Amino acid sequence: MLPLEKSLSLSITMMAPSKEASDNKVAVSYFGDNLEELGKAILHLTSVELSLDVDADRDGVVEKNNPNKGSWKWGPNGHGAIVLVNCDMESLVGTKRDCDDDSLSRLSDLKDMSRMVLRTNGPGQLPPGYKLVLHISLSDADKIGVFQTGKSVLIKSYPMVLGRKTLSYVVKYEGGTAETEFFVEGRKFLDENFEGLVTIYLSLLEPSTKGFPDTPIFTDKVVFHMAPWIMTPNTLRPLQVFVCSTTDNYSFLKDMKELVKQSGCKLKVCHEYMNRGDRWMQDELEFGYVEAPHQCFPVVLDSPRDGDLKDFPYNELLGPDFGYVTRVALNEKVTSLDSFGNLEVSPPVTVNGKEYPLGRIIIGCAFPTTVKGRNMTKVVQDFLWAQKVQAPIAVFSDWLSVGHVDEFMTFVPAPNRKGFRLLLASPDAGYEFFRGLQKKGHGKAKMFEGLKDEEVTVDHILSSKQFQQENAFVQSCIDWNRDVLKKELGLEEEDIIDLPILFSLRPDKRAVAYYPDMVNMIVLGKNLGIPKPYGPKIDGVCALEKEVCSLLGGLGLNFFFIDDFASYHKLLGEVHCGSNVQRDPFSYKWWNMAL
Repeated sequence: MLPLEKSLSLSITMMAPSKEASDNKVAVSYFGDNLEELGKAILHLTSVELSLDVDADRDGVVEKNNPNKGSWKWGPNGHGAIVLVNCDMESLVGTKRDCDDDSLSRLSDLKDMSRMVLRTNGPGQLPPGYKLVLHISLSDADKIGVFQTGKSVLIKSYPMVLGRKTLSYVVKYEGGTAETEFFVEGRKFLDENFEGLVTIYLSLLEPSTKGFPDTPIFTDKVVFHMAPWIMTPNTLRPLQVFVCSTTDNYSFLKDMKELVKQSGCKLKVCHEYMNRGDRWMQDELEFGYVEAPHQCFPVVLDSPRDGDLKDFPYNELLGPDFGYVTRVALNEKVTSLDSFGNLEVSPPVTVNGKEYPLGRIIIGCAFPTTVKGRNMTKVVQDFLWAQKVQAPIAVFSDWLSVGHVDEFMTFVPAPNRKGFRLLLASPDAGYEFFRGLQKKGHGKAKMFEGLKDEEVTVDHILSSKQFQQENAFVQSCIDWNRDVLKKELGLEEEDIIDLPILFSLRPDKRAVAYYPDMVNMIVLGKNLGIPKPYGPKIDGVCALEKEVCSLLGGLGLNFFFIDDFASYHKLLGEVHCGSNVQRDPFSYKWWNMAL
Protein backbone atom coordinates (compact mmCIF):
# COMPACT_ATOMS: atom_id res chain seq x y z
CA MET A 1 0.00 0.00 0.00
CA LEU A 2 1.39 3.38 -1.03
CA PRO A 3 0.46 6.87 0.10
CA LEU A 4 -1.32 8.81 -2.67
CA GLU A 5 0.90 11.76 -3.57
CA LYS A 6 1.37 13.96 -6.64
CA SER A 7 4.84 12.54 -7.23
CA LEU A 8 3.66 8.95 -7.16
CA SER A 9 4.01 7.02 -10.41
CA LEU A 10 3.36 3.37 -11.10
CA SER A 11 5.36 1.50 -13.73
CA ILE A 12 3.96 -1.75 -15.09
CA THR A 13 6.01 -4.12 -17.24
CA MET A 14 4.65 -6.99 -19.32
CA MET A 15 7.14 -9.74 -20.02
CA ALA A 16 5.50 -11.19 -23.15
CA PRO A 17 3.34 -9.99 -26.01
CA SER A 18 -0.41 -10.31 -25.65
CA LYS A 19 -2.26 -13.07 -27.49
CA GLU A 20 -5.46 -11.05 -27.52
CA ALA A 21 -6.26 -7.37 -27.11
CA SER A 22 -6.77 -6.36 -23.48
CA ASP A 23 -5.95 -9.85 -22.25
CA ASN A 24 -4.17 -8.53 -19.18
CA LYS A 25 -5.41 -6.22 -16.48
CA VAL A 26 -4.26 -4.48 -13.35
CA ALA A 27 -6.65 -3.55 -10.53
CA VAL A 28 -5.88 -0.44 -8.46
CA SER A 29 -7.78 0.11 -5.20
CA TYR A 30 -8.04 3.39 -3.30
CA PHE A 31 -8.33 3.48 0.54
CA GLY A 32 -9.20 6.14 3.04
CA ASP A 33 -7.42 7.12 6.25
CA ASN A 34 -9.05 4.26 8.07
CA LEU A 35 -8.17 1.77 5.36
CA GLU A 36 -11.71 1.65 4.07
CA GLU A 37 -11.90 0.97 0.32
CA LEU A 38 -13.00 4.10 -1.51
CA GLY A 39 -12.98 2.75 -5.04
CA LYS A 40 -11.30 0.53 -7.59
CA ALA A 41 -9.90 1.13 -11.11
CA ILE A 42 -9.20 -1.62 -13.59
CA LEU A 43 -6.55 -1.01 -16.23
CA HIS A 44 -6.81 -3.26 -19.31
CA LEU A 45 -3.43 -3.92 -20.90
CA THR A 46 -2.34 -5.04 -24.35
CA SER A 47 1.33 -5.82 -24.93
CA VAL A 48 2.64 -5.38 -28.48
CA GLU A 49 6.27 -5.81 -29.51
CA LEU A 50 7.23 -3.29 -32.23
CA SER A 51 10.59 -2.76 -33.92
CA LEU A 52 11.48 -0.80 -37.05
CA ASP A 53 14.75 -2.36 -38.21
CA VAL A 54 17.57 -1.58 -40.64
CA ASP A 55 21.12 -2.73 -41.31
CA ALA A 56 22.59 -0.57 -38.57
CA ASP A 57 25.80 -2.61 -38.19
CA ARG A 58 26.52 -2.39 -41.97
CA ASP A 59 26.95 -6.10 -42.60
CA GLY A 60 24.26 -6.40 -45.27
CA VAL A 61 21.71 -8.00 -42.92
CA VAL A 62 18.74 -6.27 -41.27
CA GLU A 63 19.17 -7.29 -37.65
CA LYS A 64 16.44 -7.07 -34.99
CA ASN A 65 16.16 -3.95 -32.84
CA ASN A 66 19.80 -2.84 -32.98
CA PRO A 67 20.23 -0.30 -30.16
CA ASN A 68 22.19 1.97 -32.53
CA LYS A 69 19.64 2.04 -35.34
CA GLY A 70 18.50 5.57 -34.50
CA SER A 71 21.88 7.28 -34.84
CA TRP A 72 24.98 7.54 -37.04
CA LYS A 73 28.62 7.12 -36.10
CA TRP A 74 31.62 7.14 -38.45
CA GLY A 75 34.52 4.73 -38.20
CA PRO A 76 35.31 0.99 -38.23
CA ASN A 77 33.45 0.61 -34.95
CA GLY A 78 30.68 2.95 -36.03
CA HIS A 79 27.04 2.29 -36.77
CA GLY A 80 24.09 3.54 -38.77
CA ALA A 81 22.32 2.38 -41.91
CA ILE A 82 23.26 3.56 -45.41
CA VAL A 83 21.06 4.41 -48.38
CA LEU A 84 22.11 5.02 -51.98
CA VAL A 85 20.81 7.80 -54.18
CA ASN A 86 18.87 5.68 -56.67
CA CYS A 87 20.24 7.68 -59.60
CA ASP A 88 20.47 4.94 -62.22
CA MET A 89 17.69 3.92 -64.62
CA GLU A 90 16.61 0.28 -64.55
CA SER A 91 14.02 0.68 -67.29
CA LEU A 92 15.41 0.04 -70.77
CA VAL A 93 12.76 2.31 -72.32
CA GLY A 94 12.57 4.99 -69.64
CA THR A 95 13.66 8.60 -69.75
CA LYS A 96 13.92 9.36 -66.02
CA ARG A 97 16.30 8.29 -63.29
CA ASP A 98 14.73 5.90 -60.84
CA CYS A 99 14.95 8.45 -58.02
CA ASP A 100 12.91 10.92 -60.12
CA ASP A 101 10.06 8.42 -60.53
CA ASP A 102 7.48 7.73 -57.82
CA SER A 103 6.81 4.25 -59.13
CA LEU A 104 8.95 1.15 -59.46
CA SER A 105 10.14 0.56 -63.03
CA ARG A 106 11.47 -2.98 -62.59
CA LEU A 107 11.88 -5.35 -59.66
CA SER A 108 15.66 -5.20 -60.19
CA ASP A 109 15.44 -1.63 -58.92
CA LEU A 110 14.98 -2.98 -55.39
CA LYS A 111 18.61 -4.07 -55.18
CA ASP A 112 19.63 -0.40 -55.34
CA MET A 113 17.51 0.33 -52.26
CA SER A 114 18.03 -0.40 -48.56
CA ARG A 115 15.79 -2.91 -46.78
CA MET A 116 13.78 -1.78 -43.78
CA VAL A 117 11.67 -4.25 -41.81
CA LEU A 118 8.80 -3.63 -39.39
CA ARG A 119 8.73 -6.54 -36.95
CA THR A 120 5.62 -6.99 -34.82
CA ASN A 121 4.56 -9.53 -32.21
CA GLY A 122 1.24 -9.30 -30.46
CA PRO A 123 -2.49 -10.05 -30.56
CA GLY A 124 -4.36 -10.77 -33.76
CA GLN A 125 -5.76 -7.25 -33.71
CA LEU A 126 -4.90 -4.00 -32.01
CA PRO A 127 -7.46 -2.52 -29.61
CA PRO A 128 -10.15 -0.50 -31.43
CA GLY A 129 -8.92 2.83 -32.79
CA TYR A 130 -5.20 2.11 -32.36
CA LYS A 131 -2.98 2.21 -35.48
CA LEU A 132 0.62 2.05 -36.65
CA VAL A 133 1.92 4.97 -38.68
CA LEU A 134 5.16 5.28 -40.63
CA HIS A 135 6.18 8.93 -41.08
CA ILE A 136 8.95 11.31 -42.13
CA SER A 137 9.55 15.02 -41.65
CA LEU A 138 8.78 17.59 -44.33
CA SER A 139 12.50 18.43 -44.56
CA ASP A 140 13.29 14.80 -45.49
CA ALA A 141 10.44 14.36 -47.96
CA ASP A 142 12.53 15.27 -51.03
CA LYS A 143 15.49 13.17 -49.90
CA ILE A 144 14.06 9.64 -49.64
CA GLY A 145 11.31 7.44 -50.99
CA VAL A 146 9.90 4.35 -49.27
CA PHE A 147 8.27 1.44 -51.10
CA GLN A 148 6.32 -1.35 -49.40
CA THR A 149 6.72 -4.96 -50.48
CA GLY A 150 3.53 -6.36 -51.95
CA LYS A 151 1.91 -9.77 -52.02
CA SER A 152 3.06 -10.62 -55.55
CA VAL A 153 5.99 -10.06 -57.91
CA LEU A 154 4.04 -7.52 -59.95
CA ILE A 155 5.56 -4.04 -59.98
CA LYS A 156 2.25 -2.49 -58.99
CA SER A 157 2.30 -4.44 -55.74
CA TYR A 158 5.27 -2.33 -54.56
CA PRO A 159 3.65 1.08 -53.95
CA MET A 160 5.52 4.15 -52.78
CA VAL A 161 4.20 4.89 -49.29
CA LEU A 162 6.44 7.79 -48.21
CA GLY A 163 8.07 10.51 -50.29
CA ARG A 164 7.65 13.96 -51.76
CA LYS A 165 3.86 13.89 -51.66
CA THR A 166 3.27 11.62 -48.66
CA LEU A 167 4.65 12.27 -45.20
CA SER A 168 2.77 9.52 -43.32
CA TYR A 169 1.36 6.09 -44.02
CA VAL A 170 -0.87 3.83 -41.92
CA VAL A 171 0.72 0.38 -41.86
CA LYS A 172 -1.61 -2.58 -41.71
CA TYR A 173 -1.10 -4.45 -38.47
CA GLU A 174 -0.74 -8.14 -39.42
CA GLY A 175 -1.21 -9.74 -35.99
CA GLY A 176 0.80 -12.47 -34.31
CA THR A 177 4.48 -12.63 -35.19
CA ALA A 178 4.92 -10.80 -38.50
CA GLU A 179 7.32 -8.84 -40.65
CA THR A 180 6.43 -6.08 -43.08
CA GLU A 181 9.16 -5.29 -45.59
CA PHE A 182 9.98 -1.87 -47.03
CA PHE A 183 12.64 -0.60 -49.41
CA VAL A 184 14.19 2.84 -48.99
CA GLU A 185 15.78 4.80 -51.84
CA GLY A 186 17.85 7.96 -51.65
CA ARG A 187 16.78 10.86 -53.84
CA LYS A 188 19.21 13.63 -53.07
CA PHE A 189 23.00 13.69 -52.84
CA LEU A 190 24.83 15.41 -50.03
CA ASP A 191 25.10 19.11 -50.78
CA GLU A 192 25.58 22.51 -49.21
CA ASN A 193 22.37 22.36 -47.15
CA PHE A 194 22.17 18.59 -46.69
CA GLU A 195 24.70 16.72 -44.55
CA GLY A 196 23.34 13.30 -45.45
CA LEU A 197 21.20 12.10 -42.52
CA VAL A 198 17.50 11.20 -42.87
CA THR A 199 15.15 9.73 -40.29
CA ILE A 200 12.11 7.46 -40.60
CA TYR A 201 9.71 7.09 -37.67
CA LEU A 202 7.20 4.46 -36.62
CA SER A 203 4.52 5.55 -34.14
CA LEU A 204 1.72 3.71 -32.38
CA LEU A 205 -1.24 6.09 -32.17
CA GLU A 206 -3.92 6.02 -29.50
CA PRO A 207 -7.42 7.32 -30.27
CA SER A 208 -8.41 10.54 -28.53
CA THR A 209 -11.74 12.10 -27.70
CA LYS A 210 -13.89 12.64 -30.76
CA GLY A 211 -12.78 15.73 -32.65
CA PHE A 212 -9.19 15.55 -31.42
CA PRO A 213 -6.21 14.03 -33.25
CA ASP A 214 -4.78 10.67 -32.27
CA THR A 215 -1.79 10.82 -29.95
CA PRO A 216 1.45 8.80 -30.15
CA ILE A 217 2.10 6.54 -27.19
CA PHE A 218 5.20 4.88 -28.65
CA THR A 219 7.69 5.94 -31.35
CA ASP A 220 10.60 4.05 -32.86
CA LYS A 221 13.02 5.55 -35.36
CA VAL A 222 15.82 4.61 -37.75
CA VAL A 223 18.50 6.83 -39.29
CA PHE A 224 20.05 6.48 -42.74
CA HIS A 225 23.16 8.19 -44.08
CA MET A 226 23.12 9.01 -47.78
CA ALA A 227 26.09 7.48 -49.58
CA PRO A 228 28.49 10.12 -50.97
CA TRP A 229 29.67 10.35 -54.57
CA ILE A 230 33.30 9.15 -54.68
CA MET A 231 35.92 9.91 -57.35
CA THR A 232 38.50 7.35 -58.47
CA PRO A 233 42.22 8.18 -58.85
CA ASN A 234 44.69 7.03 -61.51
CA THR A 235 46.00 4.27 -59.26
CA LEU A 236 42.77 2.24 -59.41
CA ARG A 237 42.29 -0.43 -62.07
CA PRO A 238 40.84 0.88 -65.35
CA LEU A 239 37.67 -0.74 -66.69
CA GLN A 240 36.62 1.32 -69.70
CA VAL A 241 38.21 4.13 -71.71
CA PHE A 242 36.00 6.67 -73.45
CA VAL A 243 37.12 8.75 -76.44
CA CYS A 244 35.48 10.64 -79.30
CA SER A 245 35.75 9.97 -83.00
CA THR A 246 36.14 13.11 -85.13
CA THR A 247 37.01 13.82 -88.75
CA ASP A 248 40.64 14.59 -87.89
CA ASN A 249 41.70 12.29 -85.03
CA TYR A 250 42.40 9.02 -86.86
CA SER A 251 46.02 8.84 -85.65
CA PHE A 252 44.98 9.56 -82.10
CA LEU A 253 42.32 6.85 -82.15
CA LYS A 254 44.70 4.33 -83.67
CA ASP A 255 47.27 4.91 -80.91
CA MET A 256 44.59 4.85 -78.20
CA LYS A 257 43.17 1.55 -79.44
CA GLU A 258 46.59 -0.08 -79.15
CA LEU A 259 47.15 1.36 -75.67
CA VAL A 260 43.73 0.19 -74.44
CA LYS A 261 44.28 -3.26 -75.96
CA GLN A 262 47.63 -3.61 -74.20
CA SER A 263 46.01 -2.48 -70.94
CA GLY A 264 43.30 -5.12 -70.97
CA CYS A 265 40.31 -2.81 -70.69
CA LYS A 266 37.45 -1.81 -72.98
CA LEU A 267 37.37 1.11 -75.42
CA LYS A 268 34.11 3.01 -75.92
CA VAL A 269 34.07 5.39 -78.88
CA CYS A 270 31.57 8.26 -78.95
CA HIS A 271 30.91 8.79 -82.63
CA GLU A 272 30.29 12.06 -84.43
CA TYR A 273 26.50 11.81 -84.50
CA MET A 274 26.63 12.02 -80.71
CA ASN A 275 29.66 14.26 -80.03
CA ARG A 276 28.87 16.70 -82.88
CA GLY A 277 32.54 17.62 -83.12
CA ASP A 278 33.13 18.03 -79.39
CA ARG A 279 36.18 15.87 -78.66
CA TRP A 280 36.83 16.87 -75.04
CA MET A 281 35.57 13.77 -73.25
CA GLN A 282 37.42 14.57 -70.01
CA ASP A 283 35.89 18.01 -69.78
CA GLU A 284 32.28 16.89 -70.07
CA LEU A 285 32.13 14.34 -67.26
CA GLU A 286 33.82 12.69 -64.29
CA PHE A 287 33.37 9.07 -63.29
CA GLY A 288 32.76 8.07 -59.68
CA TYR A 289 30.59 5.65 -57.74
CA VAL A 290 28.26 5.21 -54.77
CA GLU A 291 28.41 2.32 -52.33
CA ALA A 292 26.46 0.72 -49.50
CA PRO A 293 27.06 -2.67 -47.84
CA HIS A 294 24.51 -4.29 -50.16
CA GLN A 295 25.24 -2.53 -53.48
CA CYS A 296 27.77 -0.47 -55.44
CA PHE A 297 27.47 1.09 -58.89
CA PRO A 298 29.22 3.75 -60.99
CA VAL A 299 27.82 7.28 -61.19
CA VAL A 300 28.84 9.85 -63.77
CA LEU A 301 29.01 13.51 -62.71
CA ASP A 302 28.00 15.70 -65.65
CA SER A 303 29.77 19.06 -65.79
CA PRO A 304 27.90 22.34 -66.35
CA ARG A 305 30.09 23.17 -69.38
CA ASP A 306 27.40 21.73 -71.69
CA GLY A 307 29.34 21.64 -74.93
CA ASP A 308 28.17 19.55 -77.86
CA LEU A 309 28.85 16.43 -75.77
CA LYS A 310 26.25 17.55 -73.24
CA ASP A 311 23.75 14.77 -74.04
CA PHE A 312 26.30 11.95 -73.92
CA PRO A 313 26.35 11.31 -70.13
CA TYR A 314 22.57 11.16 -69.79
CA ASN A 315 21.65 9.51 -73.08
CA GLU A 316 24.51 7.02 -73.37
CA LEU A 317 25.79 6.29 -69.86
CA LEU A 318 22.71 6.45 -67.63
CA GLY A 319 21.13 3.00 -67.46
CA PRO A 320 20.78 -0.10 -65.27
CA ASP A 321 23.34 0.11 -62.45
CA PHE A 322 24.95 3.21 -63.99
CA GLY A 323 23.92 6.40 -62.25
CA TYR A 324 23.90 10.05 -63.25
CA VAL A 325 24.19 13.30 -61.30
CA THR A 326 24.75 16.88 -62.36
CA ARG A 327 24.78 20.37 -60.94
CA VAL A 328 23.30 23.30 -62.85
CA ALA A 329 24.72 26.79 -62.45
CA LEU A 330 21.61 28.96 -62.52
CA ASN A 331 22.97 32.30 -61.39
CA GLU A 332 26.66 31.85 -62.08
CA LYS A 333 28.78 32.28 -65.18
CA VAL A 334 30.14 28.98 -66.44
CA THR A 335 33.80 29.21 -67.49
CA SER A 336 36.46 26.83 -68.76
CA LEU A 337 37.30 26.05 -65.12
CA ASP A 338 33.96 24.20 -64.86
CA SER A 339 35.23 21.57 -67.27
CA PHE A 340 36.39 18.45 -65.49
CA GLY A 341 39.91 18.52 -66.82
CA ASN A 342 39.99 20.92 -63.89
CA LEU A 343 38.95 18.21 -61.43
CA GLU A 344 41.32 15.52 -60.15
CA VAL A 345 41.67 13.29 -57.12
CA SER A 346 44.81 12.06 -55.42
CA PRO A 347 45.52 8.48 -54.37
CA PRO A 348 45.14 7.74 -50.63
CA VAL A 349 47.43 9.85 -48.45
CA THR A 350 48.24 10.50 -44.79
CA VAL A 351 48.87 14.11 -43.80
CA ASN A 352 50.31 14.89 -40.38
CA GLY A 353 48.80 11.69 -39.01
CA LYS A 354 45.37 12.27 -40.57
CA GLU A 355 44.39 9.58 -43.05
CA TYR A 356 42.60 10.21 -46.32
CA PRO A 357 42.00 6.60 -47.43
CA LEU A 358 40.01 7.72 -50.47
CA GLY A 359 42.42 10.47 -51.47
CA ARG A 360 41.64 14.17 -51.81
CA ILE A 361 39.82 15.99 -54.58
CA ILE A 362 41.84 18.70 -56.35
CA ILE A 363 40.07 21.71 -57.85
CA GLY A 364 41.68 24.45 -59.94
CA CYS A 365 40.73 28.00 -59.00
CA ALA A 366 41.82 31.61 -59.32
CA PHE A 367 44.67 32.84 -57.12
CA PRO A 368 43.22 33.64 -53.67
CA THR A 369 43.93 37.38 -53.93
CA THR A 370 42.54 37.76 -57.46
CA VAL A 371 39.39 39.83 -57.80
CA LYS A 372 38.38 39.03 -61.39
CA GLY A 373 39.80 35.55 -61.83
CA ARG A 374 37.90 32.52 -63.08
CA ASN A 375 36.67 29.86 -60.66
CA MET A 376 34.74 26.63 -60.78
CA THR A 377 31.10 27.51 -60.10
CA LYS A 378 29.99 27.52 -56.48
CA VAL A 379 27.24 24.95 -57.09
CA VAL A 380 29.80 22.36 -58.24
CA GLN A 381 32.31 23.20 -55.51
CA ASP A 382 29.58 22.97 -52.86
CA PHE A 383 28.64 19.51 -54.13
CA LEU A 384 32.24 18.29 -54.02
CA TRP A 385 32.90 19.67 -50.54
CA ALA A 386 29.65 18.21 -49.20
CA GLN A 387 30.67 14.62 -49.97
CA LYS A 388 33.12 14.87 -47.00
CA VAL A 389 35.11 11.70 -47.66
CA GLN A 390 37.61 13.23 -50.15
CA ALA A 391 38.22 16.65 -48.60
CA PRO A 392 39.01 18.97 -51.54
CA ILE A 393 42.14 21.02 -52.10
CA ALA A 394 42.06 24.26 -54.08
CA VAL A 395 45.06 24.92 -56.32
CA PHE A 396 45.85 27.82 -58.66
CA SER A 397 45.02 27.08 -62.32
CA ASP A 398 43.64 30.38 -63.63
CA TRP A 399 47.13 31.28 -64.91
CA LEU A 400 46.52 28.80 -67.73
CA SER A 401 44.55 29.83 -70.80
CA VAL A 402 42.30 26.78 -70.56
CA GLY A 403 42.71 26.75 -66.78
CA HIS A 404 42.75 23.04 -65.97
CA VAL A 405 44.79 21.27 -63.32
CA ASP A 406 45.52 18.37 -65.71
CA GLU A 407 47.74 20.73 -67.71
CA PHE A 408 50.42 20.81 -65.03
CA MET A 409 49.92 17.77 -62.77
CA THR A 410 48.96 14.11 -62.64
CA PHE A 411 49.53 10.99 -60.54
CA VAL A 412 51.09 7.70 -61.63
CA PRO A 413 51.42 4.43 -59.67
CA ALA A 414 54.75 3.59 -58.03
CA PRO A 415 56.07 0.45 -56.32
CA ASN A 416 57.44 2.25 -53.29
CA ARG A 417 57.08 5.17 -50.89
CA LYS A 418 53.41 6.24 -50.94
CA GLY A 419 52.45 4.01 -53.85
CA PHE A 420 52.41 6.85 -56.36
CA ARG A 421 54.34 9.81 -57.71
CA LEU A 422 53.06 13.29 -58.40
CA LEU A 423 54.18 14.46 -61.83
CA LEU A 424 54.49 18.21 -62.35
CA ALA A 425 55.16 20.16 -65.51
CA SER A 426 58.40 22.08 -65.05
CA PRO A 427 59.72 24.88 -67.28
CA ASP A 428 62.92 24.82 -65.19
CA ALA A 429 63.39 21.16 -66.07
CA GLY A 430 62.58 22.05 -69.67
CA TYR A 431 65.29 24.71 -69.89
CA GLU A 432 67.76 22.43 -68.17
CA PHE A 433 66.98 19.76 -70.76
CA PHE A 434 67.35 22.03 -73.81
CA ARG A 435 70.52 23.67 -72.47
CA GLY A 436 71.95 20.21 -71.97
CA LEU A 437 71.25 19.41 -75.62
CA GLN A 438 72.85 22.67 -76.72
CA LYS A 439 75.90 22.05 -74.56
CA LYS A 440 76.33 18.64 -76.20
CA GLY A 441 76.34 20.26 -79.62
CA HIS A 442 72.74 19.64 -80.59
CA GLY A 443 71.69 23.27 -80.85
CA LYS A 444 70.63 22.84 -84.48
CA ALA A 445 68.39 19.86 -83.70
CA LYS A 446 64.77 20.64 -84.53
CA MET A 447 61.57 20.46 -82.56
CA PHE A 448 58.43 19.42 -84.51
CA GLU A 449 60.48 17.80 -87.24
CA GLY A 450 58.28 16.81 -90.18
CA LEU A 451 55.41 19.09 -89.16
CA LYS A 452 54.84 21.77 -91.75
CA ASP A 453 55.55 25.36 -90.62
CA GLU A 454 56.29 24.15 -87.07
CA GLU A 455 59.99 23.29 -87.03
CA VAL A 456 62.23 25.27 -84.69
CA THR A 457 65.76 24.64 -83.43
CA VAL A 458 66.98 24.19 -79.87
CA ASP A 459 69.15 27.30 -80.34
CA HIS A 460 66.12 29.34 -81.34
CA ILE A 461 64.15 28.23 -78.29
CA LEU A 462 66.98 29.22 -75.96
CA SER A 463 67.66 32.54 -77.68
CA SER A 464 64.42 34.28 -76.72
CA LYS A 465 64.60 36.27 -73.46
CA GLN A 466 60.85 36.96 -73.69
CA PHE A 467 60.11 33.25 -73.91
CA GLN A 468 62.38 32.61 -70.93
CA GLN A 469 60.57 35.28 -68.89
CA GLU A 470 57.23 33.76 -69.75
CA ASN A 471 58.38 30.36 -68.52
CA ALA A 472 59.81 31.88 -65.36
CA PHE A 473 56.31 33.21 -64.64
CA VAL A 474 54.78 29.80 -65.33
CA GLN A 475 57.33 28.13 -63.05
CA SER A 476 56.42 30.50 -60.23
CA CYS A 477 52.75 29.51 -60.59
CA ILE A 478 53.60 25.81 -60.54
CA ASP A 479 55.93 26.30 -57.57
CA TRP A 480 53.07 27.86 -55.62
CA ASN A 481 50.94 24.80 -56.38
CA ARG A 482 53.83 22.51 -55.54
CA ASP A 483 53.97 23.93 -52.03
CA VAL A 484 50.21 23.60 -51.61
CA LEU A 485 50.21 19.99 -52.79
CA LYS A 486 53.16 19.04 -50.61
CA LYS A 487 51.43 20.46 -47.56
CA GLU A 488 47.90 19.17 -48.28
CA LEU A 489 48.95 15.71 -49.49
CA GLY A 490 51.82 15.18 -47.07
CA LEU A 491 54.38 14.87 -49.85
CA GLU A 492 58.15 15.17 -49.84
CA GLU A 493 60.37 16.11 -52.76
CA GLU A 494 61.11 12.43 -53.36
CA ASP A 495 57.39 11.93 -54.11
CA ILE A 496 57.47 14.44 -56.99
CA ILE A 497 58.93 14.09 -60.48
CA ASP A 498 59.38 17.15 -62.69
CA LEU A 499 58.78 16.68 -66.41
CA PRO A 500 60.41 19.06 -68.90
CA ILE A 501 57.51 21.13 -70.28
CA LEU A 502 57.75 24.64 -71.73
CA PHE A 503 54.85 27.06 -72.05
CA SER A 504 54.10 30.25 -73.93
CA LEU A 505 51.81 33.13 -72.98
CA ARG A 506 48.88 34.23 -75.09
CA PRO A 507 47.88 37.91 -75.44
CA ASP A 508 45.76 37.67 -72.27
CA LYS A 509 48.95 36.64 -70.38
CA ARG A 510 47.65 33.14 -69.73
CA ALA A 511 49.75 30.12 -70.59
CA VAL A 512 49.48 27.22 -73.04
CA ALA A 513 51.86 24.31 -73.56
CA TYR A 514 54.49 25.13 -76.20
CA TYR A 515 54.75 21.51 -77.32
CA PRO A 516 52.50 18.56 -76.45
CA ASP A 517 52.14 18.58 -72.68
CA MET A 518 53.42 15.20 -71.52
CA VAL A 519 51.92 15.62 -68.03
CA ASN A 520 48.47 15.57 -69.67
CA MET A 521 48.54 11.79 -70.01
CA ILE A 522 46.16 8.88 -69.53
CA VAL A 523 47.08 6.29 -66.88
CA LEU A 524 45.89 2.72 -67.44
CA GLY A 525 47.44 0.54 -64.76
CA LYS A 526 51.17 0.46 -65.50
CA ASN A 527 50.67 1.80 -69.02
CA LEU A 528 50.97 5.52 -69.65
CA GLY A 529 49.49 7.12 -72.77
CA ILE A 530 51.68 10.22 -73.14
CA PRO A 531 51.28 12.99 -75.73
CA LYS A 532 53.99 12.58 -78.37
CA PRO A 533 56.14 15.70 -77.79
CA TYR A 534 57.84 15.92 -81.20
CA GLY A 535 61.12 16.75 -79.48
CA PRO A 536 64.56 17.07 -81.13
CA LYS A 537 65.79 13.78 -82.55
CA ILE A 538 69.24 12.68 -81.48
CA ASP A 539 70.54 9.64 -83.31
CA GLY A 540 67.00 9.11 -84.62
CA VAL A 541 65.41 9.06 -81.17
CA CYS A 542 63.14 11.79 -79.73
CA ALA A 543 65.20 13.27 -76.92
CA LEU A 544 62.13 14.40 -74.96
CA GLU A 545 60.58 10.93 -75.06
CA LYS A 546 63.90 9.45 -73.95
CA GLU A 547 64.16 11.96 -71.09
CA VAL A 548 60.67 11.21 -69.79
CA CYS A 549 61.28 7.47 -69.98
CA SER A 550 64.47 8.00 -68.00
CA LEU A 551 62.76 10.13 -65.33
CA LEU A 552 59.99 7.56 -64.84
CA GLY A 553 62.11 4.51 -65.54
CA GLY A 554 62.37 3.26 -61.98
CA LEU A 555 58.62 2.95 -61.48
CA GLY A 556 58.03 -0.17 -63.55
CA LEU A 557 55.79 1.63 -66.05
CA ASN A 558 55.30 1.21 -69.79
CA PHE A 559 55.24 4.20 -72.13
CA PHE A 560 53.01 4.73 -75.17
CA PHE A 561 53.50 8.03 -76.98
CA ILE A 562 50.27 9.08 -78.67
CA ASP A 563 50.16 11.48 -81.60
CA ASP A 564 47.66 14.19 -80.64
CA PHE A 565 49.50 17.17 -82.15
CA ALA A 566 47.08 18.28 -84.87
CA SER A 567 43.82 16.97 -83.45
CA TYR A 568 44.25 18.00 -79.80
CA HIS A 569 47.42 19.96 -78.98
CA LYS A 570 46.77 22.65 -81.61
CA LEU A 571 43.30 23.03 -80.10
CA LEU A 572 44.80 23.58 -76.60
CA GLY A 573 44.26 20.07 -75.27
CA GLU A 574 46.06 16.74 -75.05
CA VAL A 575 45.52 13.02 -74.48
CA HIS A 576 43.94 13.35 -71.03
CA CYS A 577 41.62 16.12 -72.22
CA GLY A 578 40.36 13.90 -75.02
CA SER A 579 39.75 10.74 -73.00
CA ASN A 580 38.09 9.52 -69.83
CA VAL A 581 38.45 6.39 -67.72
CA GLN A 582 35.93 4.47 -65.64
CA ARG A 583 37.78 2.62 -62.86
CA ASP A 584 37.19 0.06 -60.16
CA PRO A 585 35.91 1.47 -56.86
CA PHE A 586 38.11 1.54 -53.79
CA SER A 587 38.19 -1.63 -51.69
CA TYR A 588 38.12 0.66 -48.65
CA LYS A 589 34.61 1.37 -47.34
CA TRP A 590 33.90 5.06 -46.93
CA TRP A 591 31.85 4.60 -43.75
CA ASN A 592 34.94 3.33 -41.95
CA MET A 593 36.57 6.76 -42.13
CA ALA A 594 37.11 8.52 -38.81
CA LEU A 595 35.40 11.87 -39.42
